Amino acid sequence: MTVAASARLDAGAELGADLRHIDTWLFDLDNTLYPVEAGLPNVESKVTDEVERITGLPRSEAFALQKRYLEEHGLTLRGLMLHHDVDPLAFNALFHDIPMDGLAEDPELAAGLRRLPGRRLIFTNADDVHTGRVLARLGVADLFDGVFHIVSADFFPKPSAESFEKLIAAHAIEPARTAFFEDRAMNLKPAAALGMTTVLVGSHAAANADEFVRHRTPRLAPFLAAAQVKERP
Repeated sequence: MTVAASARLDAGAELGADLRHIDTWLFDLDNTLYPVEAGLPNVESKVTDEVERITGLPRSEAFALQKRYLEEHGLTLRGLMLHHDVDPLAFNALFHDIPMDGLAEDPELAAGLRRLPGRRLIFTNADDVHTGRVLARLGVADLFDGVFHIVSADFFPKPSAESFEKLIAAHAIEPARTAFFEDRAMNLKPAAALGMTTVLVGSHAAANADEFVRHRTPRLAPFLAAAQVKERP
């Protein structure tokens, strides 16, 4: 199923959200711009392969450690850097050639992004090469004004305070005028504390009850299409 086709199935989006105060639009990349079921199914397995190789653990234990590092640090790579002296650039390079057959140009997403007034930025724990490949596959690379990736953040991943501090400094972000779209609720918590308007994206969003999540939608494109936004001058 293409991203565009899956977006059309989204009947449960929270439509008509009032975002007229927003002029900076901040988007996570993977599993946010596209739905997880359309995405990159071999990434997790490849991460497990690498954790298994680095640690020498049996695969089941390597997978458990991978998930623990993800929860503790926001990114498995961060745990590998801190506890196993892994070179982050070499680690990220392992994923530069992963197949992206599940991703395709998404006219609905492009239309939703295009109607947003102000700046559109990517905020991702992936690196620049992976980000560029995903945006190109979706056909939306030219709709973003900048990318703040894991290398930009000196390998401090979301949801760390350091990552948000570096993002705000690099792009002169005014949190009260910023909406942040993410598929992982834990990454929205610091954004809400800073004063950003938070939007949880994904099939799991409707079941979320975190107070720091302001809006929820299963799919991004319908939400953007229906949101109330500031009129362009």
